[in-house]
Amino acid sequence: MVSGGSVPGLPFQPAYTLYRTEPSALPVLIAVPHAGRAYPSDVLDDLRESKTASMRLEDRYVDRVAQGVARLTGADLLLAHAPRAMLDLNRAPDDVDWGMVERTADIGGDGKGLLPARGLLSPRARSGLGLIPRRLPGIGELWRRRHAPEEVRARIASIHEPYHAVLAQRLEMIRARWGAALLMDFHSMPPLAMRGGLGAPEIVIGDRFGASCHGSLIATTFAYLGQVGREASHNRPYAGGYVLDRHAAPRKGIHAIQIEIDRSRYLDSDLHEPGPGLPALVDDLTQLVRVLAGQVAELAGAQGNRPEDWPQAAQ
Repeated sequence: MVSGGSVPGLPFQPAYTLYRTEPSALPVLIAVPHAGRAYPSDVLDDLRESKTASMRLEDRYVDRVAQGVARLTGADLLLAHAPRAMLDLNRAPDDVDWGMVERTADIGGDGKGLLPARGLLSPRARSGLGLIPRRLPGIGELWRRRHAPEEVRARIASIHEPYHAVLAQRLEMIRARWGAALLMDFHSMPPLAMRGGLGAPEIVIGDRFGASCHGSLIATTFAYLGQVGREASHNRPYAGGYVLDRHAAPRKGIHAIQIEIDRSRYLDSDLHEPGPGLPALVDDLTQLVRVLAGQVAELAGAQGNRPEDWPQAAQ
């Protein structure tokens, strides 16, 4: 276990923890960027509706799903502890809604080299869900005040940069051992509406429309989910974001998929606490990880790492 980074306002609270085995038991790294619950008191005080807003921003307890899967498979696990309300790890560091940041004399940036130059807002920032979330439907503006540039930079330096650095480093170490690596980025979503003639997807698999992983891994994923009776959709409405854009490099043997899970499948009826569906979901995703791990090893074709060896290593 390795922890790093820090959460501003919480002394001794790391921004992430990496649970790993040496050498890696599988060519798979599970990551959970949006389930952090380490809230500094000043952040909660600054939120207009702290309880409602924080819970809606979280991928509520999807870390419990990931922890169960990692424990049963032996896959590496990277958990973010910093909450999404403070900083969204699935956004680029310059994906800032400048309207929520105090201005300084320097109209191009913050005047101190603390932040990237101000530019046009991205679609995500315009929607209210940039690097630091600004607004949510049904709530409106989330914050009581604008953020100081120094606050934003401190969060980037102590949360965003360390998290992505360790993620890149660990993926490279896995790829070096196995010849290939697969990042499975776990998220959760509110229940979706039914599609015409089809059930509502309970899992959405995102691969940046084919750019972030080998197509055989997607085919295997959907075949397996169909086999266990889990309704799934591909890239819609979630195709993945900055995490996949930054870390996926299929031609170099680093594959990445985003897995969005309907919260009602593992939380209680209020979508607040772990519910009765959690063990079955963990079991299904455990087997999916095992199946994909074997296929990643086959894709790698790495000498000395026979695909038939990995199930025993994961027990």
